[in-house]
Amino acid sequence: MSAKPFLLAAEGLNKSFDGYQAINDLNFYLDEGELRTVIGPNGAGKTTFLDLITGRTAPDRGTLMWDDGKHDLLKLSEYQIYRLGIGRKFQTPTVYNDHSVTENLVLSLAGSRGIWHSLFGKVTPLQRERIAEILDIIKLTGHAQRKAGTLAHGQKQWLEIGMLLAQEARLLLVDEPAAGMTDEETHRTGELLLSLAGKHTIVVIEHDMTFVRQIARNGKVTVLHQGHVLCEGAVDQVQNDERVIEVYLGRKSKAA
Repeated sequence: MSAKPFLLAAEGLNKSFDGYQAINDLNFYLDEGELRTVIGPNGAGKTTFLDLITGRTAPDRGTLMWDDGKHDLLKLSEYQIYRLGIGRKFQTPTVYNDHSVTENLVLSLAGSRGIWHSLFGKVTPLQRERIAEILDIIKLTGHAQRKAGTLAHGQKQWLEIGMLLAQEARLLLVDEPAAGMTDEETHRTGELLLSLAGKHTIVVIEHDMTFVRQIARNGKVTVLHQGHVLCEGAVDQVQNDERVIEVYLGRKSKAA
């Protein structure tokens, strides 16, 4: 376990579904400001782990603590976990297609109270400044008034990351952001996530190893296998680990 104060700590987590062990004695520690990449074969437990963190699923046993032990996430509802600053971006973008890019960000602002209040209530100068800042960060300033549904796939992904920033999430859980993207979009997404690291803590679930190498160049990669941490370390260390090659990278190469 890290000697530094942790932002998130999972210990001894277990979760099974109808006899299938999705999470198996999982230990995971995350420091504030980290950009952690999590990889692993299909069925390794990656999505279930995110479900446990966000309260969508309850473990059979284990502990899940937040902010150096200040909060026990297993005692909180999904909404309470959200209010602590844990935001999640799913693989398929979940933006408000019929609203503009700016309106999507307004709807996500921390402290917003429903669609009507958010869209028709008064947006303060400070909020307008924050929205402009986020638009610049996600490179969508020129698309501010476009309906989100008309954006390209990559732009929708960036907008959803922007919505997490508007939420003021301390922890961004990002599920396979590179899926379905062009090479250019993938690279830009990596640069976006790298620019946010340090200011936010980020966990990225990903399969694209080129993308993983881009975003994990100064961080740590965790490999899950059968719901357990198989290996953890720098990207080069992980890629050269014989166990990882056998259960993930080697299998992926044979399937290609």
